[in-house]
Amino acid sequence: MTFDWMAVLAGAGVGLIVGLTGVGGGSLMTPLLISVFGLDKAVAIGTDLWFAGLTKVSGSVAHHMEGHVDYHITKRLLLGSIPASILTMTYMHVEGVHKSGQSTLALALGVALLLTAVTVAFRPVWHRVGIWLERWITRDNRGTLTVLCGAILGVLVSLSSIGAGALGATMILLLYPRLDMKRLVGSDIAHAVPLTIVAGIGHASLGNVEWLLLVELLIGSLPGIWVGAKLTKLLPETITRFALCICLVIAANKVLKLV
Repeated sequence: MTFDWMAVLAGAGVGLIVGLTGVGGGSLMTPLLISVFGLDKAVAIGTDLWFAGLTKVSGSVAHHMEGHVDYHITKRLLLGSIPASILTMTYMHVEGVHKSGQSTLALALGVALLLTAVTVAFRPVWHRVGIWLERWITRDNRGTLTVLCGAILGVLVSLSSIGAGALGATMILLLYPRLDMKRLVGSDIAHAVPLTIVAGIGHASLGNVEWLLLVELLIGSLPGIWVGAKLTKLLPETITRFALCICLVIAANKVLKLV
């Protein structure tokens, strides 16, 4: 059994971007696993789900300790996302991941990448949009809409491994525009961990996880995230956000060509 230092470096690179921007882990890791490491799309998605879930555990615990998790929001999201993820994985078990299924996964992955790029690019705008939407999103329907958004995330994350981070945070921001930013981030991460692990278990049951590669990626990502977090003080957010968007669009273009 040989140790793949390229995987460690890839994990460190993705970890660095996550530390710098707060997003981009799943968005960049899955295309990387497909294009650089030559993994089957389903295996890349399954491996990335475990990568995302395990790397966010420490962040979730830290936000919980600081009181930054709004569990009412998290529970509502999970009420939608966990059943949707289980149903999606059940469908994949019944149908299998054949050639047409691979095309569906590639399409879902490409769309998720483009949605994430738009989400990141217009991050400063979403708060104002959320305030504007308050005339329609009221206390009476906000809970139902949160469960619905959770269900959308559950399907998207199960099919593509992407969406639990940037897209989830944007949905929370649109539904709860007056929520403190620290609690928004903490709630998003707290929701992402169980969702990605449940979807990851589903993919593992299909044999869609490369475990040794996952360990190598994690070894690189943990110090990468730490370094990236330190560098955020040196690089303007606009530059890092623009660079991430470019990477996401390029990755989406490559993935959509596989459809």
